[in-house]
Amino acid sequence: MAKKRKSKKKDVKVYLIVLWTFFVLFGLSVFLLFHGIVHEWFGDMPTFEELENPETNLATEIISADGKILGTYYIENRSNVSYSDISPYLINALIAIEDVRFYEHSGIDKRALFRVAKGVMTGNSDQGGGSTITQQLAKNLFPRGENLSKAKLVIRKFQEWVTATKLEYNYSKDEIIAMYLNTVFFGHNAYGIKKAAETFFSKEPDELTIEEAALLAGVVNAPTKFSPKRNPKSALTRRNIVLKRMETNGFITSQQYDSISQIPIDMSHFGVLDHRAGHATYFREFLRGMMHDWAKTHFKPDGTPYNIYKDGLRIYTTIDSRMQQYAEEAVREHLALDLQPAFYRHWEDDPKAPFVLPTEEDVENLMTLSMKRSERYRLLRKAGYSMDSIIANFNTPIPMTVFSWDGPIDTVFTPMDSIRYYKYFLQSALMSVETGTGYVRAYVGGNEYRFFQYDHVTQAKRQVGSTFKPFLYSLAMQEGEYTPCTKVPNISYSIQLPDGKFWEPKDSGKNKFGEEVTLRWALAHSNNRISAYLMKRFGPEAVIQMARRMGVKSDIPAVPSICLGVCDISLYEMVGAMSTFANKGVYVKPIFITKIEDKNGNVIETFKAEKREAMDDVTAYKMIELMKGVVYEGTGIRLRFKYGLRNPIAGKTGTTQNQSDGWFMGITPDLTTGVWTGAEERSVHFKTITLGQGSNMALPIWALYMKKVYADPTLHVSRGDFPKPVANVDLDFDCDKYEEEQNTVTTPTTNEEEEDEF
Repeated sequence: MAKKRKSKKKDVKVYLIVLWTFFVLFGLSVFLLFHGIVHEWFGDMPTFEELENPETNLATEIISADGKILGTYYIENRSNVSYSDISPYLINALIAIEDVRFYEHSGIDKRALFRVAKGVMTGNSDQGGGSTITQQLAKNLFPRGENLSKAKLVIRKFQEWVTATKLEYNYSKDEIIAMYLNTVFFGHNAYGIKKAAETFFSKEPDELTIEEAALLAGVVNAPTKFSPKRNPKSALTRRNIVLKRMETNGFITSQQYDSISQIPIDMSHFGVLDHRAGHATYFREFLRGMMHDWAKTHFKPDGTPYNIYKDGLRIYTTIDSRMQQYAEEAVREHLALDLQPAFYRHWEDDPKAPFVLPTEEDVENLMTLSMKRSERYRLLRKAGYSMDSIIANFNTPIPMTVFSWDGPIDTVFTPMDSIRYYKYFLQSALMSVETGTGYVRAYVGGNEYRFFQYDHVTQAKRQVGSTFKPFLYSLAMQEGEYTPCTKVPNISYSIQLPDGKFWEPKDSGKNKFGEEVTLRWALAHSNNRISAYLMKRFGPEAVIQMARRMGVKSDIPAVPSICLGVCDISLYEMVGAMSTFANKGVYVKPIFITKIEDKNGNVIETFKAEKREAMDDVTAYKMIELMKGVVYEGTGIRLRFKYGLRNPIAGKTGTTQNQSDGWFMGITPDLTTGVWTGAEERSVHFKTITLGQGSNMALPIWALYMKKVYADPTLHVSRGDFPKPVANVDLDFDCDKYEEEQNTVTTPTTNEEEEDEF
């Protein structure tokens, strides 16, 4: 018995000697590493400067005018927050589950190390880990690398201990826990607590509830295993373990634990942050290109160019998230519920659908051309496939996910069938600009960026139809010879071309043919004859110069037919030009960014819109009065009788040849908004003007958008009238009254018209 007691004492003595030797060696190693000694043994250690400025890949944030994050550009989807921006529930939950003595130790928890050592020696590995939050931060900031040997892993562990001690030396406890939460990975492409709160709950970190905080604190241990989307049962169990630890350590009461642990996990607001998802996707992609160009010519203090994926920039945009949402809803509502179903019915049982082409051979040629324009074709050609093999590939059924207005559909299509399937879809684009500032408040480039990645706001240029006519009428108003109430004969006009031939536009309407009509009536009804009359009076070059002063840079051929909009212009250019009228004749170039900040909140650059006078304010006001007629009595009248928009609105519809493109430009005192609708192929369109005109294809989207804008009192968008310019001229354009005062209206004689041709 005495021998056994003596042997036991000896074992304890040996155990204590080994244990104390371990800690002495550990302490000595930490001291040497902390002071940079034995570098050749342990390799590089982070310097104090590196600890003060830890390098992480910070996402660039795209911020709306009303303070919402529209999206990010990133390698790692990460944005930093300060301690004060984090919910105290999350702090408590993290400490309870990861490091309950966080505020007591100095980076290394001796009690935890004793526990680990005891577990190793006794073979009981269930005693818990020894890593503190500070040590985990050290590992996150300065990763170990992969495939380390056991010896190197031990050395790396020592380095992490030293780094943890240095972190405690340089930072407060609150700063350390904030840094940890900013660096940890939560799964689902969310790095850091800010992106995790946004991804899982669509919240800011300081808005998290107790149960949400407990879930996120539990996820960090194993993001895949405890993912509430992939493994909801494991996530719930883990969350309740965190809640139990919070109860045990006094962060919540027993009553709170009992009630909260029964709450199911709510993933209704979950959404992985993806550049193809969310709001303003087309705008964000357009902005990416702008920022790439900007970064090439702007440099950080160290002389290197900014990187939009790593440097944590904050881009403050002009987009208003509320108006952006209303614009996207308006596009979806009109296309999904009205126009696209009508288009399907229109083409039902037609073998050439949806193409307006003479023969089946023409359809096949177009489909072949579309095949050759596809990414699949490019990759197959690059891989060396023969044309026969490529054609066979395009006609082999494969599983794929395709777009529908009811959501993505998983189906089996041949690639060729999928091309034709997508040809059926009508697209719409919308851009809305604030008067005076030029701030673009809403930007919709197409139906859904995931499936249709061509931007119809800035990339596309389409024939503008009669929306070009305001340039011509502006020229007429500017010369002082004409007012909205000036009358001209509504007869056919022909213009001689340089080759000796004559151009004479046709007009679908016979209303008031042969009578004298006011210019207001002519523009309201989009009369082509009066446009030809004005074009004959002023000539193409003068009209082009007017368009240039109003911001149009696209190529415009100097031919008479431009008065009917045969030229291709982008929606961006057209909206900027039309806003000139609301801006009292001053062209304000639409802009997208107000300022850019670095990751520390320092302003790198601010932006203001370019401005120049395009016409005097009286001419601009005359044009507003002319374009009001479109809404009051002309092609835009359904805004009033169908949509109930009876406030002052100036507008212009546009319909191109064969109804390939439908346009509507709407101007109010506060906003100028343009809408385009059409298909990818110009041979895809309605076969009748009734369905294919701009007032049916584009105007309804404008109306739905503006009704939503007006219904939101937080936007403060006025329903008032356009202000008159301060000018000593008669600006009363009541044409009925004007007609009573004017017995006759002088018009050019035939000789004068012929002279003007030359």
